[in-house]
Amino acid sequence: MSKGNFIIIAAPSGTGKTSLVAALAEMFENLKISISYTTRAQRPGERNNEDYRFIDEPQFKQMIDDHAFLEYATVYGHHYGTAREWVLAQLVKGRDIILEIDWQGARQIRASFPHAVTIFVVPPSLQALESRLRQRGQDNEEVIAARMAKAKQELEHYHEFDYLVVNDQFDHAVQDLVHIVRAERLKTTIQQQVNAELLAKL
Repeated sequence: MSKGNFIIIAAPSGTGKTSLVAALAEMFENLKISISYTTRAQRPGERNNEDYRFIDEPQFKQMIDDHAFLEYATVYGHHYGTAREWVLAQLVKGRDIILEIDWQGARQIRASFPHAVTIFVVPPSLQALESRLRQRGQDNEEVIAARMAKAKQELEHYHEFDYLVVNDQFDHAVQDLVHIVRAERLKTTIQQQVNAELLAKL
């Protein structure tokens, strides 16, 4: 049985989930970030096997055929997938795994892991989201418009998640995530496994 929590974080593009996840991972020794496989091009500043595992389309399709993914999806014409074997191995070791994903991927994960902890992050407003997308300087007007349209669609699925975090003030949002992780670690089902020896003596 898994001793670790499988934590899923979803949010529209530009909401700041990558920065939130990185900050959260620094707060806990026993929390690992799942690195997704992707067929999209590596962006400036990104590191292979640290930000993403960059592979080509034939490799991705082979991994699908080998049932190597817990879930996979196509976003903006590029494929993304979560490695099954690595995640399962970490959970069995008692490590919490955190995965950035979209709502569709979260739905796939819940089918296999009904006890996965799901968190949806929302911006303080659509105006703030659009401003953040522009400040990144990565996309042209057409792409920004497409991302905003997709964000509105994604926001309709917030109610499918266990927790909702508003990323208005970054530090407050990080603390909200910290509280969620700590609360999930204290659930009886987890503590029964982590402290089995102690509980047997009580």
